[in-house]
Amino acid sequence: MTITQLETFQKIAETRNFTMAANSLGYAQSTVTTQIKQLEEELGCLLFERLGKTIVMTPEGNRLLLYSGKMLQLEREVFMEVPGNSDPSGVIKLGVSESLCYDRLPALLIKYKEKYPKVDLRIQFVMHDTFPDQLRKGELDFVYTLNPLIEDDSLNLLYKKEETLGFYVSPSHPLVKKKKVDEQALQDEVLLLTGHNCSFKHMLLKDLEQKGVTSKIAIETSAKEVLKQFAANGLGVAFMPDMAAKREIEEKSLVKLNWTGEKFPIYSQLFIHKDKRVNSAIKGFMDLIM
Repeated sequence: MTITQLETFQKIAETRNFTMAANSLGYAQSTVTTQIKQLEEELGCLLFERLGKTIVMTPEGNRLLLYSGKMLQLEREVFMEVPGNSDPSGVIKLGVSESLCYDRLPALLIKYKEKYPKVDLRIQFVMHDTFPDQLRKGELDFVYTLNPLIEDDSLNLLYKKEETLGFYVSPSHPLVKKKKVDEQALQDEVLLLTGHNCSFKHMLLKDLEQKGVTSKIAIETSAKEVLKQFAANGLGVAFMPDMAAKREIEEKSLVKLNWTGEKFPIYSQLFIHKDKRVNSAIKGFMDLIM
């Protein structure tokens, strides 16, 4: 069993496609097929089943997935820590909430790259309900997320900072004239919300339900750019993190409503798995955001 075979196995598990995995890794498809065949022969079991054009993981493949991520993570840590260089080096995988990429993360990455040029920091978007499992499997080394406060016994919270959510409309929207906007003001308004599994949306809808307010949901999407474009064109009220709308506020294409209703506490948070050590590369990122 080799690291190369495990990397190939992970990529096929992620894409559910041998051809896509081969293209992503820069291999011929025959090479990928051979690597998996050798791995299956060594383990004495099938890892994938082909059902027509569909690739399905076997129970044995799912069990291997729990270990392969951890083994690849250990390999990254070996190259990061063992050489004994004063500066951290190697590959480290960061999961991040999309909302943090509009204002904060790009500047952080520039500073991080300047300070730690030998670290290959690889970014992956994450959702709040799936990233703990990715940390547990070793698919990610740490996660920088924007959510209500997350409490999970499998996670170690390294950092948190309170952030804010807001309601945004076009300058011509009727609600702009209101000095104060609360839940009742949203009665029958068209809402532009984040995706179906987003915690922001669930907080708002629960609050409106408790207040007996009925609104119309025009769109649900994780793409904040879509929400902002719809709102700027007068198609509804967008509810999203304030950090995602800074540019539009400066350009005056959006107006933030003066919300006086329920508070929606959210935090930017930095997590690792409880069993993972805070290495120098992670500590360097934590120091920058603090």
